[in-house]
Amino acid sequence: MTDRHDIVVYGATSFVGRILTRYLFEQYGVGRDVNWAIAARSGERLAALRAELGPDAARLPIIVAEASDVSALDALCARARVVVSTVGPYALHGEPLVAACVRAGIDYCDLTGEVQWIRRMIVRYEAAAVASGARIVHCCGFDSIPSDLGVHFLQGEMRRRHGRYAQRIVMRVKAMRGSMSGGTVASLLNVVKESVADPALRRELVDPYSLCVAREVTRVRQASSKVAFDREFGAWTMPFVMAGINTRIVQRSHALAGAPYGEFRYDEAVLAGRGFKGRLAATFGAFALGGFMFAAALAPLRKLLERYVLPKPGEGPSPEAQLRGFFDLRFAAHAADGQTLRAKVTGDRDPGYGSTAKMLGQAAACLAFDLRHGERRGGFWTPATLLGDRLVERLVAYAGLRFEIDEGRR
Repeated sequence: MTDRHDIVVYGATSFVGRILTRYLFEQYGVGRDVNWAIAARSGERLAALRAELGPDAARLPIIVAEASDVSALDALCARARVVVSTVGPYALHGEPLVAACVRAGIDYCDLTGEVQWIRRMIVRYEAAAVASGARIVHCCGFDSIPSDLGVHFLQGEMRRRHGRYAQRIVMRVKAMRGSMSGGTVASLLNVVKESVADPALRRELVDPYSLCVAREVTRVRQASSKVAFDREFGAWTMPFVMAGINTRIVQRSHALAGAPYGEFRYDEAVLAGRGFKGRLAATFGAFALGGFMFAAALAPLRKLLERYVLPKPGEGPSPEAQLRGFFDLRFAAHAADGQTLRAKVTGDRDPGYGSTAKMLGQAAACLAFDLRHGERRGGFWTPATLLGDRLVERLVAYAGLRFEIDEGRR
């Protein structure tokens, strides 16, 4: 495989793809130790993106491949060790590339948060990926690396310090600054459209174990997402919009690892504040989120949102806004015997874009350089179960993330 590109960024001209391309260029340059390339459906736009990087990028390879062109995708995969995809909504455009990577037996990662599509891919291609050796890792951005690796990190510390795993972990968003791009909005609206048309999908989307496909796991009642007072954190909480994907990835990691935590409970929420102001903020936040989802489910209102309110595909936060962004997530673990431990995971840029691009780039690099081909079997993995501590080390060293025990609390 020495004649192949170590990493191919597919969808390089998308909003996140452009950020990722610049990040990889800053990290690895062109013509040095890492052999990487950019790919998309438009050669003209790829050339323009390369030109924006400056003269030092002139030799950056370009691969033109339409997302629905099976032959072109097969040719792309024949030239790659790892493909990283930023092309969404994945439920509309992502399957042919996953299928091509599975056929070729090469590794793949993306930043999707479309839980219904992930389940479809597992059902359709898991057996073939195991046979070919392709290792597929979804959710390598803000959804769901901080949650998945946060739990992985905290459980490792629980085991090291107390000799046992926690049976319950909660994640609370303490603070976050970021915004949504048009691509993220399009993916979210597509999930809503699919669920409105399919009652079976609606039932699937409320199942916290929907991604534990063909895995033995003890199903226990998980906490519901609502406005509530969290006594442990001393603040009111409201639903976290990304909990729907993060909790399912964490539960899949638990299942893939052989369910070592036993009857494991995990939930996420946003800390809205203390006292009456906190309760008011939580209530308003939950009402706003519910109102948006209700409007998105009704075709006439959805069209108005798309036309007048929401960002269009290709639009997103400015580079300055991405630099001002950050996130601060807090985790609390509880073992059956009463032992507790807290941790925090923080990032230094807009979580969905500036930080996500760095997470995604390091996930691809981890696949390309830290896991030997054949070291782990093919199949559909999660960031924690396939990349684990090696990715944590990369994220701390190169992506502005920190994984720390909160020493101020037991």
